[in-house]
Amino acid sequence: MVKEYKTLLKNYFSQHSFVESNINSFDYFLDKQLQGLVDEVGEIVPTIIPQEVENFMIKLGKISVGTPEITEADGSRRDIFPTETRLRDLTYAAPITLEVSSVINGVTNESFVAYLGKMPVMLKSKHCHLHGLKNDDLTKQGEDSNDSGGYFILNGNERALIMVEDLASNKFFVKKATIGTSKFVGKLYSEKTSYRIPHTLEQTKDGIISLSFTRFKRVPVVALIKALGITSDQEIMQSISKDTFDDVLINLYDNIELKTQDDALDFIAKKIGITQKEIRVERVREYLDKYLLPHLGIEKKDRIVKAQNLAKMVKRFLLVSTGKISSLDQDHYSNKRLKLSGDLLMDLFRVNLRSLVQDILYNFQRLVKRGKFTSLKIIIREQLLSSRVHSAMATGSWVGGRAGISQNMQRTNRIDTLSHLQRVVSLLTSSQENFDARALHSTHWGRLCPVETPEGTPIGLRKNLAILANITRVEPTEEKVKSLLVGAGVKLS
Repeated sequence: MVKEYKTLLKNYFSQHSFVESNINSFDYFLDKQLQGLVDEVGEIVPTIIPQEVENFMIKLGKISVGTPEITEADGSRRDIFPTETRLRDLTYAAPITLEVSSVINGVTNESFVAYLGKMPVMLKSKHCHLHGLKNDDLTKQGEDSNDSGGYFILNGNERALIMVEDLASNKFFVKKATIGTSKFVGKLYSEKTSYRIPHTLEQTKDGIISLSFTRFKRVPVVALIKALGITSDQEIMQSISKDTFDDVLINLYDNIELKTQDDALDFIAKKIGITQKEIRVERVREYLDKYLLPHLGIEKKDRIVKAQNLAKMVKRFLLVSTGKISSLDQDHYSNKRLKLSGDLLMDLFRVNLRSLVQDILYNFQRLVKRGKFTSLKIIIREQLLSSRVHSAMATGSWVGGRAGISQNMQRTNRIDTLSHLQRVVSLLTSSQENFDARALHSTHWGRLCPVETPEGTPIGLRKNLAILANITRVEPTEEKVKSLLVGAGVKLS
């Protein structure tokens, strides 16, 4: 037993907060991810432009978030602290500004900083006025010096964003099916920026293995591999496995008439209902680039890599379905990911930023048609983005049809408050059994509290982080992966 454990714990909490992970996530969102969302949009090219102009483009530049402030009735602006927002039923929020410029015929014509509204700020985060204040200074501002922060104030109400537990994206899971014609089902959620596309691999009674994603319903996987560029049956067989699987031979024989890449593309076009002969091959190519395993890339050069990965998915599916290897444990915590405040706000901002862009395009093209367009300043609606963000955070209704993400913070006592800020909810519905998901797993040790979960239908689906749990953010890059592999003894060719 560790002696002087109280001293260790005291030293730990003198440097770390209970809600440190959530605050770090929010800071990372404002510092890095918010600009990344704007860069995703990049340049807006309208379809309708003024007659006298050859090329017109709207460029979005740097986005900035200030510190919480208030505009009084007389128009004066000043900083505001959380205590005042609670007393006056205000929102603790900071202004958001975005650099916008118009480029006409390759020359920047108009450039200005647009005001987009206000962004709710998490207490004790970098953009909060309480950040870095000592106990005496906090007391002077009317704040509890022991308050951990990690929540928002909207219309005077303290709101907490609840952490969401989800299955890891870009991982292929094969499990026994309970319904349907296929005995086993393989699932993968391919995620890249705004895309999160479910892929389902199945095998019918006659042995044909098919893949479903977006509008592609049960398309033979061999046809997809050939459409991506691997047309040789021998090469497909070797890509799947060096061992001969009878199931693979059945699938190759079933698609034996598809000799070339264009044959496969034409077959898939007919399968998904594209009838226009002139454009159907190109349209299928476009769909495959965009929606098939987008995490591997969405360019033409990524097609062969996608084909090879499909082959490896088929191999794992066959090995699991024949009992040669066991399936991945979905409830193992290495196969789960937690979405913290920053990740949840990124999902929300991505959708609402797109709405803002569509609104800018609509207003621009409407004025151009009337011949009344004079400046970009008149087409950007100030409160559109922030009002939607405020609405979602005030009601808890999130993008993707999720509810209860934002909740009124519980203030019965300090332990109740900390418990609420450390809460983790699963996306699984509480009305279904899901016994395995509710059960305590050995990988929860040190990460999730084994005791704190409610009785009744949400048992095991609503959990809490362990007191000393700390959530790290991993941004894997090619260099990082290579250095880890070399450190583990792998020799790179």
